[in-house]
Amino acid sequence: MALLPKILIPCFTVAILASVSEIFAQTVKFPSFILPEQRSIRVRDVEELPRAPLPDFPPPPTIDQLPLALPKRPMTLNEILRMALENSEVVRFVSGAVAGSSGQTIYDVAISNTAIDEQNASFDPALTAGNSWNRFEPASVFPNVSGQRTDSFDFDFGLNKRSLTGADIFLGARTSPSEVRFGTPFLNPVNPSSLQMNINQPLLQGGGTDVNRVPLILARIDTERSFFRFKDSMQELVRGVIAAYWNLVFARTDRWARQRQLAQAQFAFELAKAEYENGIIDLGDFSQPRVSVANFRAASIAADARVLQNEAALRNVLGLAPYGTHEIVPVTPPNEQQLKIEWQRLVDLTEQRRPEIIELKLVLEADQQLLRQRQNIAMPRVDAQALYRWNGISGMTSTGNRLSSYPGQFADWSLGVNFSVPLGLRRERAALRRQELIIARDRANLQQELHNMLHILALHYRNLALYYAQYQAFHETRIAANDNLNEQLLRFRAGDVNYISLLLAINDWGNAISSEAQSLTQYNIELATLERQSGTILETHDVRFFEERDSFIGPLGPWHDPVQYPSRLRPEANIERYPGGDRPSEESFDLKNPLEILIEPPNGEAQEMQPRVLPAPPMVLPKP
Repeated sequence: MALLPKILIPCFTVAILASVSEIFAQTVKFPSFILPEQRSIRVRDVEELPRAPLPDFPPPPTIDQLPLALPKRPMTLNEILRMALENSEVVRFVSGAVAGSSGQTIYDVAISNTAIDEQNASFDPALTAGNSWNRFEPASVFPNVSGQRTDSFDFDFGLNKRSLTGADIFLGARTSPSEVRFGTPFLNPVNPSSLQMNINQPLLQGGGTDVNRVPLILARIDTERSFFRFKDSMQELVRGVIAAYWNLVFARTDRWARQRQLAQAQFAFELAKAEYENGIIDLGDFSQPRVSVANFRAASIAADARVLQNEAALRNVLGLAPYGTHEIVPVTPPNEQQLKIEWQRLVDLTEQRRPEIIELKLVLEADQQLLRQRQNIAMPRVDAQALYRWNGISGMTSTGNRLSSYPGQFADWSLGVNFSVPLGLRRERAALRRQELIIARDRANLQQELHNMLHILALHYRNLALYYAQYQAFHETRIAANDNLNEQLLRFRAGDVNYISLLLAINDWGNAISSEAQSLTQYNIELATLERQSGTILETHDVRFFEERDSFIGPLGPWHDPVQYPSRLRPEANIERYPGGDRPSEESFDLKNPLEILIEPPNGEAQEMQPRVLPAPPMVLPKP
């Protein structure tokens, strides 16, 4: 009990001092010893950021400011594809009338490929060498104040390598000559040295070539996955370029039809206006041509805008400016032949070549490697160790004689086995169980992708037949509409004026041309889409990567001067799959203007039909 006051008094004193210091701190502020914290967001002004170089693009044309007549540049679909591949440092995709970045670049696979060297480096030998110059001079007071100075030099040299079996092999040498300046040791200077070899071989956990090659195999699988992701984006690029090309062909055909519709309706409107002004027809008969010509004018404006948008989308995916010095004129005619496809052959090709399925297969392969690694980690740690060291010494006696040991005269050796294991292996077995569940999940994902693949193929397989059947139907519709329009125009020319029938014939004729062109271009787009979904679109267009052909993915070796990456090499000529032509693609639809029947009689003597001039009607023409 006597110790209790001795304990309470210091505690009470500390409490009083703490209270006093707290009161004093509230009245007197001491400088803070805590470093300042970042408690505000500092954002630089946008003017301080570096400017990005911008190309000099002229303002794009609009529907109210149509471009001037530009030199026409006829381009086949083969040329368009080659240009897209040349300008695809960043892979683009087309979505409707716009194009954007897919997020994939030509550098992604090469970046991923560097991980293989990083994993290989773990098996590279490592060389170490160390030098140090030392001086030791401790003070002593016995028998008087003095010091003993020792100068020494330490040199260590070692070579360490990790083998595929998991063994750590070390071979090293050490020498440490020293000289005592004050004192009389037996050898002065003296030079002890040693040569050592050490091997540590895991027997269970960490042992075996299969386990130690797992990180390297995973790096190779990641590179393959990156390559097939890039290939998938390139497939979408090629499909998008083809779709943009045929969309431009349809837009130009549709524009031609709408312009001819407007011209025919305008002709009928001018005639109806003259008859209305002369009292031949009433306001009700005149209103229909007036409404129709306004509708046809709106359709023509929309068709002009569609051409501008589709050409801009094609320029976008090609890496060109939105508006250039030339007008792109497609000259490849669309394919009018029906392609017969063997369903089972298509399914087999898709299972082998569709990038999404290939990537899921690679994911499962990586999962199996990780499972092997987890199984190994769940084992106990049993390592065999072996060491052998050759020791030597040499030096000078106080009498001036040199002494040294013979090579290998003194040797150390050691053999041993170390064992360690966490009791229960709970963490390791949980990781193993998680990996087994991941494999089950990824197998289910692969089966789902195969299921989805079949439905996607079935959809496009049906669409291919649908669009071709529609093309055939619209082709027959166009023939009928053309005959009907010719008949109505002949009657109109003969004076049998029926504006409703004529305007309906003009509308049906233009819609039939547009529908026929749309169904045929959709059929050609669907051909490319089916190749895209089956993963064969690049092969069918003879597109091969350097990685597939020559295994180039980095610099192309010393034989290229200067050293070049594959991105700087332009694509070589591929097969001419799409035929060219000497006329625009839309003319392959055998476009003829029925309005010529109105202004050119059957005998071939050209004459312009003039509206009949009749007495003015008693009614007032409505103001526009």
